[in-house]
Amino acid sequence: MWTKATQKLIRSLDTRKGRRKERLFVAEGPKLVGELLGHYACVHIIATDEWRAAGGSVPAGVACDWVTADELQRVSLQVTPQQVLAIFRIPDDSAPQAATMGQQLTIALDNVQDPGNLGTIVRLADWFGVQDIWCSIGTADIWSPKAVQATMGGLARVRVHYVDLVQLLQSLPPEVPVYGTSLQGDSLWQASLQPRGVIVMGNEGNGVSAAVDALCRQRLLIPSYPPERTTTESLNVAMATGIVLAEFRRQQSSL
Repeated sequence: MWTKATQKLIRSLDTRKGRRKERLFVAEGPKLVGELLGHYACVHIIATDEWRAAGGSVPAGVACDWVTADELQRVSLQVTPQQVLAIFRIPDDSAPQAATMGQQLTIALDNVQDPGNLGTIVRLADWFGVQDIWCSIGTADIWSPKAVQATMGGLARVRVHYVDLVQLLQSLPPEVPVYGTSLQGDSLWQASLQPRGVIVMGNEGNGVSAAVDALCRQRLLIPSYPPERTTTESLNVAMATGIVLAEFRRQQSSL
């Protein structure tokens, strides 16, 4: 039944406090909801007849309210609602840490603040076959509506973990590569990159923190072109992540 309690719950999930209390998050739109239904426990779907007519179906055991477009508009956490809103459980995080980081290519995010950047990085990780992202405690919340929408379904295949990043990097065996992005690094185009290890991306304004930077074993710079030309101070962190991942995979595919 479409109750005020359900509407209040949805609105509470627009805040980090509400999500932590309920251990729930919201996703909206046919494509995103469809991607996540097979990977996360869904507890409630709010949808229009338009979604059902287009082939949308409610899994067995999941509560569902059929509403009008106007009713969906009133509870949607997006500017433009998209036929269906689903409430999912936030999964427990029990992933092995140092072992995972040593066996494959992973990303570490050091206090990335913008949820849109975070969600886009998840989307990029999905595209380039990175299965785990390790976030400092100060990094934006991946379960916020803006971040979830920006993943474009990448959360179905990419796991996001929140950890003490300094402690985690300190625990890595010395043979695990830790690549830090830095304006004082070596050119990405000339660096020899391994198909495993950790790529550290820093805060939008301040880059990688001093404590994390001290644990990086190789520093990488994305050179501007041409080198002598005056240009913008830095790249958006999500854009930079895409460029770095592309070069890692390019070198791996050429082996």
